Amino acid sequence: MLHHPPIPASAAAYLAANDPGQPVHFYAPGVLDQCAAAFVGGFPGLVTFAVKANPAAAVIARLWAAGVRGFDVASPDEIALIAQLCPGAAMHYNNPVRSRAEIAVGIAAGVQSWSVDDAGELAKLIAGGLPQTAEIAVRFALPVAGAAYDFGAKFGATPDVAVHLLRAVADAGYRPAITFHVGTQCADPAAWATYVTAAAGIAAQAGVTIQRLNVGGGFPSARDGRAVDLTPFFAAITGALAAFPTRPALVCEPGRGMVADAFAYGVRVKSIRDRRVYLEDGIYAGLAEFLSMPLPAFRTLGPQGPRNGAMTARIVYGPTCDSLDRLPGEVALPDDLASGDWLLFGAMGAYLTGMTTRFNGYGQWQTVTVAAL
Repeated sequence: MLHHPPIPASAAAYLAANDPGQPVHFYAPGVLDQCAAAFVGGFPGLVTFAVKANPAAAVIARLWAAGVRGFDVASPDEIALIAQLCPGAAMHYNNPVRSRAEIAVGIAAGVQSWSVDDAGELAKLIAGGLPQTAEIAVRFALPVAGAAYDFGAKFGATPDVAVHLLRAVADAGYRPAITFHVGTQCADPAAWATYVTAAAGIAAQAGVTIQRLNVGGGFPSARDGRAVDLTPFFAAITGALAAFPTRPALVCEPGRGMVADAFAYGVRVKSIRDRRVYLEDGIYAGLAEFLSMPLPAFRTLGPQGPRNGAMTARIVYGPTCDSLDRLPGEVALPDDLASGDWLLFGAMGAYLTGMTTRFNGYGQWQTVTVAAL
């Protein structure tokens, strides 16, 4: 009979008892189950997962087991991954810029929903032989604040253009829908209400009754260390549906909000020189997202437990020989910080796996399953 070693009680307990020799991505499956249950049990519609946030097979399989039945796939590789791991899952291709070859892959794989934000992209779908049974969701963007950074800068038609696109989708005989993305790590439920109300206006101006409304992702994770209550977000979305004379079915596609809080990331201090701190990982690997997002809440762990010294602003570098490998600004760290200590960053389940490079020979890390983070 096989005997498996016990799962460490926590990330801190593992680091106190082991010398892993490289950064550690700590995974708490029970927390992932809780996050999935909050969406599947609370959102009044179809919950899909944005695969780009964390394409790890163990994560995808766990979400599938938890009742997530749809996935936002943004490339042929993600389509192949979901087809392999979750046969029969609904696939939505909501990256609105695709090559003709990518369209062909999606059609062959049975992608059920596609987004567009440009007339040329709609024409490519039609010319590519998209089946008439497919859903085409018009993606629009608004200048709405509240997110860590704006997704509308890259994708999303203006409302006026969205009206014409939605009418063209309906005239072409496809299932008309609307979609949007409020922006990543959006802490304001009113942002969704504003978008939902605007979507109703677009549908009314186009004279089209949409079948579904995809409210996108952007749901926040607990980057500040405080648990997120999704209830106000779902309530704001549901309440704003009153703007539609005929309420469409709802879809959401959380990425970060679904998986981030189920992981933490441990990075060791390599060296300290006055106010400069050098870590064993940096912006070319697991800390890449820190260039565009505020640092999440983190703990500093020494050999005897948490460091409790007075906080001092430090310049923090990664391990590579590139001087650009630096966390933005200065980071408050305890003044008793020492080489060999660990920084344990919370809410690190999103965008670490897919963004890590091997520049300068760094970028290796291991995943350790723990009972709690």
